[in-house]
Order: sequence, then C-alpha cells, then structure tokens
Amino acid sequence: MYNSAHISTIAPIINGVEKPYPGYSVGYVAIILKFRLEIPYPLILTMVAEKNQSLENVVWRVYPISYLPDDNSDLTVIKALYNHLVFALKYEGVNLLVFSKLGEILTEEEILELVSIEPTGQYSRRIWFLMEWIAGKPIKGKDDLTKKSYVSVVDEKLQYTVSGIKSPRHLVLNNLPGSNKFCPLISKSKKLERHIQKNYQNINKNKLSIIGKDILQRASAFLLLKDSKASFTIEGESPKSKRAARWGNAIGQAGLNELTKDELVRLQNLVIENSRFIHMGLRIQGGFVGEHDRISGEPMPDHISAKYEDLDELIDGLIEVNRILINDDFDAVLAATIIAFGFVFIHPFEDGNGRIHRYLIHHLLAKKKFVDQGIIFPVSASILDHITDYRFVLESYSKPLLEFIEWKETSKHNVMVVNNTKDYYRFFDATKQAEFLFDRVEDTVEKIIPNEIKYLSNYDTFKRYLEEEFEMPDKLIALLVRFLEQNNGQISKRAQENEFNMLKSHEIDVIEAEFKSIFM
Repeated sequence: MYNSAHISTIAPIINGVEKPYPGYSVGYVAIILKFRLEIPYPLILTMVAEKNQSLENVVWRVYPISYLPDDNSDLTVIKALYNHLVFALKYEGVNLLVFSKLGEILTEEEILELVSIEPTGQYSRRIWFLMEWIAGKPIKGKDDLTKKSYVSVVDEKLQYTVSGIKSPRHLVLNNLPGSNKFCPLISKSKKLERHIQKNYQNINKNKLSIIGKDILQRASAFLLLKDSKASFTIEGESPKSKRAARWGNAIGQAGLNELTKDELVRLQNLVIENSRFIHMGLRIQGGFVGEHDRISGEPMPDHISAKYEDLDELIDGLIEVNRILINDDFDAVLAATIIAFGFVFIHPFEDGNGRIHRYLIHHLLAKKKFVDQGIIFPVSASILDHITDYRFVLESYSKPLLEFIEWKETSKHNVMVVNNTKDYYRFFDATKQAEFLFDRVEDTVEKIIPNEIKYLSNYDTFKRYLEEEFEMPDKLIALLVRFLEQNNGQISKRAQENEFNMLKSHEIDVIEAEFKSIFM
C-alpha cells in the first residue's frame, strides 16, 4: 500500500510555515502528510531537530534528536505508524480526527496489526480503544484483556478530561470529555492554566457579595439588556427595545431549562421575530456563512455548516455531552466553550445560530454554578468590545476546513456539500476558543460588571445631590445625566436654552463640577 516505512519528513516548510531548525516532522503532522489525511494540521506543529535543540512557542514544539520515532525501512509501515502514534500520545495528546481518518483508510488487517504490536502496552490499549470507540464497533480478531491495571485514554497533563468511565475490554479509563458523536478536545496551555488558577467564579461572587441588593438588582437588569443588545449588534442587527428585552429575559432564565432539541427550537423562535421567510428548526438544506458574488450570485463562504443530513446525530451528541459536562467536575468555562462553539460551528439553523451560541455560554455557566441563577454575566458585551478577536477565533476553526469541504452551488445560490464532513464538527481542537472565552470572562469579572456597579453607585450619589439641592425630578435627572455624559461633563448651550433653561449660570457651574467630581 505504501512505498516506504518512513513517516517522518525533512520538508523545510509545513503548512506554509518554515521550520525553526533543520529536522524531521513527527507525530500527527508526519502521519497527516504520509497518509494524506484530509484534515487540518494540529494547532501546534511538532518536529525533532537534527541537533540537540528544543523550542516551544505558539507554532512549534521542537524536541531533540533523541526523541525521533523509529520508522526505519526495515519496519512495516504499520509498525512505523504505531511508533509515531505513541510519540503523539506522549507529547501531543489525543487527536480524534487523525484516529478517525486512519480508521477509514486502513484495512481491517492493518488495524488489527496496529493494535496488536504491544497488546498489553498502555499506548497500544489507548490506540485500540480509540479506534473502536470512534468506529462504534469492535475490531475483529481482538480479544478482551484481563490482567492489567487501568490507564487513562487522555493524558491529563496534556488535555482537559472528565472523571471517566472504565472500559473493561481495553482496561482503560475513558476520560474523553464527550461521546463518539461529539467530542471537541482542549489542550492545556499556560494561558488556560493561569485563567483557571485565578478562579474567576469566586472573584465574581466575592465582589457581588459586598454590593447592596438594590444596586445589584438594578445592575443585573441593565446588564441583561446590555448583553442582549450586544448579541444582536454582533450579528449586525439593531433590534427594537421590545425585542432586545424579550431576548434579555431568555438570557436571564439561562440554566432553568434542560438543553434539548425542543429547547433549542424554542430559543430560535424567541430570536427570530419574523419567520415567514425562514424554515424554523433544524435545517433541511445546506448552510454557510459568508457573502454572495454580487454579479453571479455564487456563494463565497467563510464558514460552511455541517451537512443537514448529519444534524440530528451531531445535535444529539452535543446535548449528550452537555449532560456529561454538567454532571462532571469539569471547568465551567471550558464546558461552555465546547458546547457553545460546537453549536455555532455545526450551525444547525437557518438563522439565529450566533445568538443561541452566546446564550449557551450563559446556560453552561449557570448550570455549572459559575454564576448564581438570575445574576447576568454579560459576556456578549465583552465579545462585542473585542469583535475582531472574536471573528479571528471563529475563522481559526472555519478557514482551515474550507479546503477539505467539497461543495457545489445550488439553483438558489446555496451550497450543497458532497463529501463526508461530519468528523470536522464532532472532533475538533477548541483550545483557541477556550482561551478567547476565558479572556472574555476575565474582562467581564474585572471590568464590565464592576464598572456597571460603580456607575450605578455614582448615579445614585449624583441623583441625591440634585434632589437635595435642586429638588429635581427623576425624569429630568436622567435626561441631565445623559446630556452630561454625551458632552464630557458639560451642559451644552442648546440644552441650557431649552430643557434646562430654568437653571441659572452659577447653578450650571456647580452641577457640572459635582458631576465631574463623582463620575470623572
């Protein structure tokens, strides 16, 4: 089947990036190249340097020459593949897309040979389990093990895991954070570990615990509406206040209802004001995010959604994994990443996917007790403030996939995917998305919520001053504050001559000075 057992490659450029040192691509990168797997490269490319050099950055992980997996020509290709898979499991973690695609291209005899090389070894057992778990069926000719201690499928030092379920056949602990229908993985990084150690959940609760109940309730109401409006604005919409308030109420109830297909459709109905021209519920045709050529009408996708034929299975998997993560001691923000970004990448509806995706962040944070029920956590407002980063993190998933998705244009200028793409939506690396969401959580805890509470406290102080000194009514106070905010702490001449013509010149001076001392 293959000309040579050599899997490592000395090609100087991988995925358009030049190697930092002369050396060999190894592990998953080398396997993808050797077997021509139709999948994106890992986020971090792994190589072994010709000399005793090492390096780790956001692009490369370089190991000294002593780490080079054995793939000499006297080995079979399957033995060489095994050595590279062992290297990958040791140093890169589990890449489910690689194992899935290998299961498609290797013959039954080759798969049996692969999992029988070291039949009781921990790496052989992990490879064996992954091949069967992904395929959903046992490998013919492979018998159950009996006399070995259990080993974890996923190395907890490399990737985030759940507590797991034992598989007696393989004598492994299945600690994958998902099912074989849907299982994104998140690699451990310095940034994620720093975020997790900061424990934003406790920081947020401690900050809120010292806030008066009245201000906290008002802040929650303001932040609820702010988050709702931000979620619409991200989609390029400016909803009427009534519509934004309705969606805000839904966000405020996040975590109350269990996540089901019916619940997702209910949320879509809340998002879509006019459904006359939209098929509600799971799509019954292809879908994409992008533009149309303005002359020919041809689709110009930035993201291609999962095939509509795969939606039932993918959403069933997502809902099942949602339950697994909620019931496990799995970090709340990481759980929100897997479910919310998994949903938006699948893109199961014709419209409303983005807002429901951000709702699911609220849902997981509430279900995992990251925030108290009814206390809004306005993460969409932070996303809107960092919209460029948000688009980048969405594209970091979507763009690499475009070259592997085959599609043709339909008569209605939609896309019809013609190859098998389900794996791209059930098995992906969500590390970049997790880092982005944790950044937004940090911003929300450290800035957005405290700033809103501080603003309301300042507003109350200024309001009391105006009531005591000028007996000004609430409605006029609200108008005055808005004018002062818009004009850098000054009452414009137009406002002095119209809405506030009852104020004398010296009164305007003291009001402006008081506003600046409180707010600025």
